Amino acid sequence: MNTRRITPESDEASKRRALLAVFLTIFVSLVGFGIVIPLLPFYAKKFQASELQIGLLFASFSAAQLLASPILGDWSDRFGRRPVLILSLLGSAASFVMLALAPNLLWLFLSRILDGFTGGNITTARAYIADISPPEKRAKNFGLIGAAFGLGFILGPALGGGLAHFGLAVPAWTAAGISLLAAGYALFALPETAHLTPAKRPSPWREMPATLTRSPAARLLWVNFILWVGFSIYQTTFPLFAAIRFNLGPQEIGYVLAVVGVVGAVSQVALVGRVVHALGEKSTLLLGVLLNIVGLTGAAFTHSLGLFYLLVGVATVGGSIGLPSLTSLISQSASAAEQGRIQGVSGSLESLARIVAPIWGNGALKYSDALPYASAAGLLLFAAVIALGLRPAVQKPLCHSERSEESRPLKTDR
Repeated sequence: MNTRRITPESDEASKRRALLAVFLTIFVSLVGFGIVIPLLPFYAKKFQASELQIGLLFASFSAAQLLASPILGDWSDRFGRRPVLILSLLGSAASFVMLALAPNLLWLFLSRILDGFTGGNITTARAYIADISPPEKRAKNFGLIGAAFGLGFILGPALGGGLAHFGLAVPAWTAAGISLLAAGYALFALPETAHLTPAKRPSPWREMPATLTRSPAARLLWVNFILWVGFSIYQTTFPLFAAIRFNLGPQEIGYVLAVVGVVGAVSQVALVGRVVHALGEKSTLLLGVLLNIVGLTGAAFTHSLGLFYLLVGVATVGGSIGLPSLTSLISQSASAAEQGRIQGVSGSLESLARIVAPIWGNGALKYSDALPYASAAGLLLFAAVIALGLRPAVQKPLCHSERSEESRPLKTDR
């Protein structure tokens, strides 16, 4: 069992190895995720699911994750990032097995609910990176998670599209095996971080109202929620939108999402650090949102497949530079002892967004194929207006003394 621990004061070589281990763990798990998720509407269609039921299927994962994320974040503060990350990967593997064996629509829902209840890999990875990164490097290092996500969606959808030729169960079995591989890698290669958190403190759900209204992170968390509603409308309606507007099938959609993954990964690795260094995190966030608004508005109304690809690329670049900047700002609003909890709250709001968005987006497709993307662009414009009011002070970490301060709830004032 690997017991070594790593901190921001560890040598640079150790931190680079830890970041690489986080990157590879998330990348491998998201390859499995990317294999299945673009095909999920087609799994549901096999059981004659309606557009609304498909939206609810996406939302069921997020509903379970909404309930579990604050608790998993709190557990990662108390028991360690590493065991929570491994638990999440094992839960994903089990859910994909259920998906492969599903005899009816109910089993599809149960598989997504299980994955949601154990789904803490991204939020735990964010807390891990915050543990070992100084504030000035967080946006760049958070970009690694986005790059892992993008690369996972390069290989995942392409594999899923190819494997779908052998039957819809084959991609699900493959995803289960890949998730187990990621769990095994995390078990042996990922060191634990060093953070002191008291064993007993109030429930994260009890503290949630104060966190969302009076904490230094409150405005940031609401901006995050609105952005994720907009992004998730785009993401979860993409397969059916592309099928309706451009007559694309599962294989073509898988390849398109793979290209989107390339663009996102390159943007995360090559642009985030440079743009944040030049503009600062708040301005980078606003630039990213603006690019998304342009891309989604254009994609909503174009009937040119080539122009559609270009506009989706613009939106992808925007999300790739904007989200790591926002995640960094959120992490800097909490102390080291509260990183898991604040990322859990953030993840819970993102899950709530992914409940609302699929129902909204897939329901809107019944009235107009342009409506989902146009409404998503409108939400992002609203988020940009709120973000304009962000104060530079939210980028500073909270001041805590040692253990006596760490035993208190998330601070609601400075």
